[in-house]
Amino acid sequence: PRFPMPQGSLAMLVLRVLQSGSLHGYAIAQRIRSLSDAVLEAEEGSLYPTLQRMLMEDWVSAEWGVSETGRRVRFYSLTKAGKQQLKREIAEYEQVSAAIHAILETA
Repeated sequence: PRFPMPQGSLAMLVLRVLQSGSLHGYAIAQRIRSLSDAVLEAEEGSLYPTLQRMLMEDWVSAEWGVSETGRRVRFYSLTKAGKQQLKREIAEYEQVSAAIHAILETA
């Protein structure tokens, strides 16, 4: 089954996927879907606004290029600030996840 993207996790997942190299928007969505065994879906309606916000925050940079299918697309790359943000987001995620786990185990 597919699940909606957990609140606040899309930026972290996009940053992590871009850690391996630059990708265009559709490829980012496909990579998230593939790596999550099709459980998580990065919907267009949330992916592109997230990428736009990440550009404004300087977490990613963008360059026009041509996709595998010959279409003109923007390729997004992780910046130094994006790498630092990814570290912060992973640390926050792990802290919240551990707290939730503790409650599930002991409540």
